[in-house]
Amino acid sequence: MQITIYHNPNCGTSRNALAAIRAAGHEPRIVEYMKTPPTREELKNLITRMKVNVRDVVRKKEALYRELRLDERDVGEDELLDAMIENPILINRPIVVTERAVRLCRPSELVKEMLAQDVPGA
Repeated sequence: MQITIYHNPNCGTSRNALAAIRAAGHEPRIVEYMKTPPTREELKNLITRMKVNVRDVVRKKEALYRELRLDERDVGEDELLDAMIENPILINRPIVVTERAVRLCRPSELVKEMLAQDVPGA
């Protein structure tokens, strides 16, 4: 099974998700998105595949979220996407991608559920 994790090694939740993937016997492709951010198109595609709104993937606890006034009602999805691409710290993590699904794995235990669903016959 091919797995990709958009990972921030400074984030405990992200580290826990990576550990769970490895404990399940997989070695994922690791994208340290702070060093190598996704393109706008890649991020939009991930969000579309998650079937969530852009705002659901923005890290709202980040001070920059308020500093850029992204919490205001009139801020649209395009503006949020642009902010996340310009400031990858605003991308919530970890995002895990398998052949069947894409999911924001917060809490990290969600990755176990996701992997179980990706096993044929499960």
